[in-house]
Amino acid sequence: MNLKAKGGLIILDGRNLDNADLVIQAGRKDPHYWKNLWKSREIFYFLVWRDILGRYKQTTIGIIWSLVRPVVTVIAFTIVFGKLAKFPSDGIPYPVFVLIALMPWQFFANSLNDSSMSLVTNAQLISKVYLPRLAIPFSAVFLGLIDFLITFAILIALMLWYGLMPGWDIIFTPIFILMTFAASFGTGLWIAVFNVKYRDFGHIVPLALQVGIYISPVGFGTSIVPEKWRLLYSLNPMVGIIDGFRYTIIGGNTTTMYWPGLAVSLFIITAILVSGIWYFRKTERTFADII
Repeated sequence: MNLKAKGGLIILDGRNLDNADLVIQAGRKDPHYWKNLWKSREIFYFLVWRDILGRYKQTTIGIIWSLVRPVVTVIAFTIVFGKLAKFPSDGIPYPVFVLIALMPWQFFANSLNDSSMSLVTNAQLISKVYLPRLAIPFSAVFLGLIDFLITFAILIALMLWYGLMPGWDIIFTPIFILMTFAASFGTGLWIAVFNVKYRDFGHIVPLALQVGIYISPVGFGTSIVPEKWRLLYSLNPMVGIIDGFRYTIIGGNTTTMYWPGLAVSLFIITAILVSGIWYFRKTERTFADII
């Protein structure tokens, strides 16, 4: 590898400025950031594969843990909220009702937890290797998508057990998967940046997620929320996402979609994602110095 310095620029794999393959400009924004991010996709694949192997390393049952966690959670919610509290499930078997909501929630929670810690856990990589840093939290969110697909397989089996078939509305489910991905990624970017400076967020995020599962409509439907409060309740972006999953997967068997709440959730998710990318790009040049 040829390495030259000229005017504060480090040139890699190039004989001069005109034919350089990669230019690292200290203290300046990369004008080809998104192009370089696409070129770095092999690093992204490596990060995802490394995290998959690391998550289940030295475990007895390996990836089966991805099946155990949602099953245990559904059983606990069914006993506490379905049998004891007797929350309504809109005519749907309660385990199915909970699992549909649990899919996007666990996707969001796992992705947010991993992405918020991604910069800190990859400190050595950030301080020694140049790469578009955005690939690091993105790979953490993508890992949550893999767990989501495993949980979706459990849902299909459970629906077959109860003799339930989705309606044609299921074709819109990918929209809500993208919304969950965007909410996880956008929020994760904000917290990942904060966590570089203030490690307190490593403790705040798990606590917030522990509370969040109970204030989000996972164990109950939004139909129990009074109409006058539903729009305010929809400020939690997971409300619109969970309602959307139930509406598209169960179709006519569930309550009518609360469209104003969905619009609020979509607006908030878009704002979080756009501002998260902007703030991450603004601050990422300082990561190597602080982390």
